[in-house]
Amino acid sequence: MENSEKSAAPVAGALLANSSPSDLEQANCHVNTPEPSAQHNGPRRKPLAFHMSFLTINIMCFLVSIDATILAVAIPVIAHELNGTTLEAFWASISFLLAVCVVQPIYTSVSNVIGRAMPLYSSFLFFIVGSIVFALSRNMGVLITGRVIQGFGAGGLDVLNEVILADITTLKERPKYIGYLSIPMLGGTILGPVLGGVFSQYVTWRWIGWINLPLSVFGLLLAVLFLSLKPINLTFQEKMRRLDWVGMALFTVGCTLFASPVAWAGAMFPWSSYKTLIPLCLGAAVLVVFAWYESRPAEPVFPYRIFKHLTASMALLATFFHGIVTYSIVMYTPLFFQAVYLDAPLQSAVICLPLCCISAGFGLFSAIAVEIIRKYRLLIWASWVLTAVGVGILSLLDRSSTLAAKASLQVPLAIGMGSLFALLNLPLQASLSNVDDMGLAAGILVSFRLFGGLIGLAICSTVFNNVFGSQINSLGQLPDNLGILSDVREAVGLVPLLKDLNMTTELLDKVIEAYRVSISAVFWTLTGTAGVGFLISLLIKEKSLESEELGKQQLEGKK
Repeated sequence: MENSEKSAAPVAGALLANSSPSDLEQANCHVNTPEPSAQHNGPRRKPLAFHMSFLTINIMCFLVSIDATILAVAIPVIAHELNGTTLEAFWASISFLLAVCVVQPIYTSVSNVIGRAMPLYSSFLFFIVGSIVFALSRNMGVLITGRVIQGFGAGGLDVLNEVILADITTLKERPKYIGYLSIPMLGGTILGPVLGGVFSQYVTWRWIGWINLPLSVFGLLLAVLFLSLKPINLTFQEKMRRLDWVGMALFTVGCTLFASPVAWAGAMFPWSSYKTLIPLCLGAAVLVVFAWYESRPAEPVFPYRIFKHLTASMALLATFFHGIVTYSIVMYTPLFFQAVYLDAPLQSAVICLPLCCISAGFGLFSAIAVEIIRKYRLLIWASWVLTAVGVGILSLLDRSSTLAAKASLQVPLAIGMGSLFALLNLPLQASLSNVDDMGLAAGILVSFRLFGGLIGLAICSTVFNNVFGSQINSLGQLPDNLGILSDVREAVGLVPLLKDLNMTTELLDKVIEAYRVSISAVFWTLTGTAGVGFLISLLIKEKSLESEELGKQQLEGKK
């Protein structure tokens, strides 16, 4: 999702300083002027290599989006078949996201120095190998290993699809192609839970791994045959020297230490536990050192110059909050339908189709709107308002809500959330004076969205657990078959079993109401988050989208 599918500490440091473009860019600097035909006779027809390359990018986006969401509804079945513990089931879900979060900025930085090809091929290979390991796993340890390897690949696929899109398109034409890219991103989000439910209920969950192979191999083949980008004219030794080895090591250690306790807080250990606080504080400290260090390398992982303009910084910060809302909504909306209406996983995924389909449609529609009016600021503001209102009104749903109400109340959120996928990249790209930075900036934006998603899931988990714990305690002594709810960390895992538990109708209604109130509290938290996103977007300025320059890693054959 999108895709997908994307830290705060580097940003904090980055906003404090400005820096000039790197020596590499100065050495390779050039002036790209539009062809006369582009200026006077309309845009040139794109060659076959461009269309095949764009198809590759769409496949990459679709693979990551579907894989990020397909496991959620299937994990109870998998854990049962492989005799997995609650802890192992948790790590099977979160390990993929953590791996993606750690490697995304590294892929972006490495591809900016040595070129896109090798990082891209490596991403496909990691993803294919991880999918095979997952599908063949006979215990939870091997399955988790497969998910981590998949994450190493998906992190590259997720970030490089937008990086390469920035390479092969001009800023003037980019809104249209960003809009097109929202279709596979949100299409994968639609199909992920549906396929996860179908495979786990009617076939075998192992198809969650096998289904990746045909598309992955096809995408890799297209990349090898058609995605021929101009090489960076440096020797291998020079490229190795320019890589920010220390920065990548600091980021990997810091992000792993920081993101892991953020992910497990409230699920494995309380926020107040030393097992959460110690790695969290150590990770934050390492990330601060990383942010300080990033002013020194020739090709840093997070160049300060990307954050030099207020509009660029605010676009990245708004993307962070968009990630909080998006990833949390994808998690908690199906859970709401399962817990409140006792729907099966597949049914809940189907009921969420209006949210996903309309999001995909308006991702494309908003991009076309920018393509026509050449402005994005008012559309961003309106999208944030619709997102905030849309999340808030989901809390109006209760057990008496009709199917029409369930579907229609998803519409405002879908319009706002889907539009932001296409819109927030534009002010960032338009703020950059150096065209060669646009691919790098696109990669950083994807990382911000994903990191926001990780933080958002942690915040929402804490809100849900606190409210649910209070609601369950108010019910007094529970029967033995509900005793597991005394540990709020088991609340989500019990949802699929609620309709089969032996209890009175009155008690069942009270338990369901506890779930409804708790998830509604999550929705209100996300409403406030969207409100903050709107306030941040007020600082985004309107920039020209008329540049027709291409960067140094454009498709070969382009003039």
